[in-house]
Amino acid sequence: MPLSWALLASLALAAAGYMVGRSRAFASAGADSRTLHSRPTYHGMSVALLALIPALVIMVLGALARMTGLLSAEAGGVVGLLALGAAVIGLGIGVSRINAGFMARNAVEKIVLGFLIFCSTIAIATTLGIILSLVFETGNFFSQYDWRAFFFGTEFVPRFEGNSRLGVLPLLWGTLYISFIALLVAVPIGLFGAIYLSEYAGPRTRSLAKPVIEVLAGIPTIVYGLFALVTVGPMLRDAIAQPLGLGSSASSVMTAGLVMGIMLIPFVSSLSDDIINAVPQSLRDGALGLGSTPSETIKQVVLPAALPGIVGAVLLAASRAIGETMIVVLGAGAAATLSLNPFEAMTTITVKIVSQLTGDNDFSSPETLVAFALGLTLFVITLCLNIVALIIVRKYREQYE
Repeated sequence: MPLSWALLASLALAAAGYMVGRSRAFASAGADSRTLHSRPTYHGMSVALLALIPALVIMVLGALARMTGLLSAEAGGVVGLLALGAAVIGLGIGVSRINAGFMARNAVEKIVLGFLIFCSTIAIATTLGIILSLVFETGNFFSQYDWRAFFFGTEFVPRFEGNSRLGVLPLLWGTLYISFIALLVAVPIGLFGAIYLSEYAGPRTRSLAKPVIEVLAGIPTIVYGLFALVTVGPMLRDAIAQPLGLGSSASSVMTAGLVMGIMLIPFVSSLSDDIINAVPQSLRDGALGLGSTPSETIKQVVLPAALPGIVGAVLLAASRAIGETMIVVLGAGAAATLSLNPFEAMTTITVKIVSQLTGDNDFSSPETLVAFALGLTLFVITLCLNIVALIIVRKYREQYE
């Protein structure tokens, strides 16, 4: 039996078990349902879960075994039959234990709690798996390439025939430079927009403007990258870079930074708006009652109260900017250089990670393994930013009743 058929049959048995469980619970209570320990709904859910969960476990294990090659394709029918058999057995057990004193609610809550623990365990295990894979492959890289040349080298020139120079400094400089320009664009515009929406705009204006701003968050980054490549880059080159003699390329740090800043505006604006709205209205009323103007109230009362949250939002936006790839690929180029000229092409860590793992390369060579060292470096940077943001928010957060 195919696994898809077994899944549908198990779902049908679970639905039937729910109806049968409720009916038997009503029947066991006689004319007075108050004699039941749990409501009939919980009895039905306990039967449905007993029928569905064992079948799902068998099907998931069977699918994993087929993916790893432990089971052949022909064995999938056997797995489907086993899953269906487990569903039938679970249905029978669930129906047989229904009586007026059965604590069905406790059983259902234990099953749900176990499922929640399982989901949280998957998230933790996935994080550990990502970290360990980066650490082990980075260790392989540093066993073949000097760590001092990696962390302090000023050139990134991978050559798969040997004699490569794999210094991270130009990539780190490009990442921080582009992210800095992006934050210069996103933070003022996003913060001022949040202040206007939360403090000055009326309900009608807010209901129209806020969704329009948040539309930017739903645009794929590849679209932003094309916008940088086709529109923003040529415009900056023709209007500023060439007349001032700063460069002749449409791919530049400024191009990627401006477009990335536009992408981050709804991120900063939405978080700041929520944080400002969390400041109690009583603080505003008190300041206005003492004679402060609305602008003075915002500067001296609202923003100081919301400042820790706003700083945390900015640091989280910085983490988002550091990890961006597609906008940099299309807007900033792929040149690993150290320069202060914002109209010169540069690249970031994420772009080089993609380029080093693209193509038919020797996976054991340092030119390929350097991608894992770059990934671990980027992971540590973003982790530190997130930790700093959490510390600031927790230390300076104001608690209001």
